[in-house]
Amino acid sequence: MKVFGLAGSSNSGKTTLMVGLLAAIVARGVRVSTMKHTHHAFDVDKPGKDSWRHREAGASEVMIASSGRWALLHENRDEPEPPIADLIARMTPVDLLLIEGFKAYAHDKLEVYRPSLGREPLWPGIPSIVAIASDEALPGVTLPVLDLGNHEAIAAFILRHTGILSHTGLIP
Repeated sequence: MKVFGLAGSSNSGKTTLMVGLLAAIVARGVRVSTMKHTHHAFDVDKPGKDSWRHREAGASEVMIASSGRWALLHENRDEPEPPIADLIARMTPVDLLLIEGFKAYAHDKLEVYRPSLGREPLWPGIPSIVAIASDEALPGVTLPVLDLGNHEAIAAFILRHTGILSHTGLIP
């Protein structure tokens, strides 16, 4: 399974780009999964539901399943956040795993950078950033700079970079 990431500051457009990339990559017949990191508390369960009650009662993991989907909820409790390698190992293998966030992890990634936000770029300090997607020209930058609005071109870059796509088409 190939792994590639998107990193960038808050509100830079990472999720919008991710959604556009998914459409462009899936349309090429590539099987894709995603992983998203958040610094905020979140819950995909609903208070009062049976699965929520199981977790509240102390279950370490609760699996919810139906004919349409299933989800495994794991409670970290007093454990630290697991390393990204452990999380990747839990994913069902596909052609490409796109990761949003986890900027400090060593997988290759593209930075979503908008100079108009007034934030410092990440790429000078993170060697695993291999390209930048921006809505402005970035003179003097030595990394590939891609048009943030051109999801097809960014998808092609990622597929070539990961070896899923050659210059002539998909690699079997």
